[in-house]
Amino acid sequence: MNFKETIIEVLQAILPITIAVFLLQFTIIRLPIREFMIFLFGVVLTFSGFILFLIGVRYSLLPIGEEFGVFLMKNENLWLLIGLGITLGFAVTISEPGLQVLADQVRDVSNGEIPKSLLMITVSLGLGIFLALSLVRIIYKISLRIILLGSYILVFLLAIFSSPNYFAVAFDASGVTTGPMTVPFILAFGVGMSSVSGAKTTSGDSFGFVGLASVGPILSVLILGMIF
Repeated sequence: MNFKETIIEVLQAILPITIAVFLLQFTIIRLPIREFMIFLFGVVLTFSGFILFLIGVRYSLLPIGEEFGVFLMKNENLWLLIGLGITLGFAVTISEPGLQVLADQVRDVSNGEIPKSLLMITVSLGLGIFLALSLVRIIYKISLRIILLGSYILVFLLAIFSSPNYFAVAFDASGVTTGPMTVPFILAFGVGMSSVSGAKTTSGDSFGFVGLASVGPILSVLILGMIF
């Protein structure tokens, strides 16, 4: 995708909400001029940031993810698979902007009872472990349905013994790990695996990464709630 197509894609994402705020400003809300100008400045920054981010993802994050997928598919070393899955899942998740926002909010609401760093590490580790499980599933051709069913049974069993507050945070944590940093990288794993010549798995089996990996943060936060 070239630079022009990237600009068009970003405009399609940003223009609707910008137009909606414009209409509300001149009909209902009527914010002070200073606040409205701050909004316009934010739109410019968002537009520029999205363009740079998408270029970075397409020319660095996605190719790296695909290369890792090819490498792991060719080697099939179980411990290497698990180690790299956890490490890469942890690294890409802890840099997720949405996770940092959630961790800030949880820290403020809990009056510091749940430190920001602790929640971020817990969520990132949970996703890393389940990303490794996703890779193992492909190598050993384990049914995605069976793993998802077992995982969610475990989620609701843990929810019985965890605080309701942690239950709510757990599912929010799962949502923030499906952000612009984590999802492209995880999906690139599947693309890399299915693109290997003579691959031992079908392309359909190379998907489901995001759905399964997102269960990890739910379980990890629920376990954290039981500990606290």
